[in-house]
Amino acid sequence: MAGTELNPADNDPIVSGHVDTAEVPSAAWGWSGESPKAAKIAGCAVIVFLLLMMIGNQKGHIEDIYLIGFAALIAIILVRDSVLKRRDR
Repeated sequence: MAGTELNPADNDPIVSGHVDTAEVPSAAWGWSGESPKAAKIAGCAVIVFLLLMMIGNQKGHIEDIYLIGFAALIAIILVRDSVLKRRDR
């Protein structure tokens, strides 16, 4: 069978910052990494959604305990992330 592997000497990857485009193809067109602002917005939206799910016609409140618990867990993760990012500055 013919060799299908790329020869590293023939491949001249463009290095964008700390990311090699051979490993992360999206770095070639300018995006490679995380979006912390979008993650925070999504986390807050999930917290609001979980708390809004408490409004309803359920008779027992076991569901509410789980919804509040998961919302609190996400809030703790978001606060911890903010504190660690401020400490890194």
